Amino acid sequence: METEKAEALVALGYPCIEPILPELIEWMQDCNWPVAQVLQPFLASIGAPLAPHIREVLQSDDDVWKYWVISCIVSESSELACLLTAELQCIALSPTVGEHEHEVDAQARAILERLS
Repeated sequence: METEKAEALVALGYPCIEPILPELIEWMQDCNWPVAQVLQPFLASIGAPLAPHIREVLQSDDDVWKYWVISCIVSESSELACLLTAELQCIALSPTVGEHEHEVDAQARAILERLS
């Protein structure tokens, strides 16, 4: 049921779903969820308009969510990676204990290496 709703939202496309981007990103707290798998390629394709919402996740204390957002969305969008370079550098060079434990820093470094 939820995946059907997600597919309908994807079909509406951007910018129609812009008002609910924060709610859609919440589904990316675990990319193993079926809804996340429906939304992931769509969210990665949005690019720049998604950057402020991704930035909010990266500034949160939810290291698992950061991992999924970086590995499933930012890594799939060179535009997002470029726009979030400062945040990625901060995580890669000075990770919190949680960011390191959940390999968020390794994901950030991998993206930065691809950009250089």
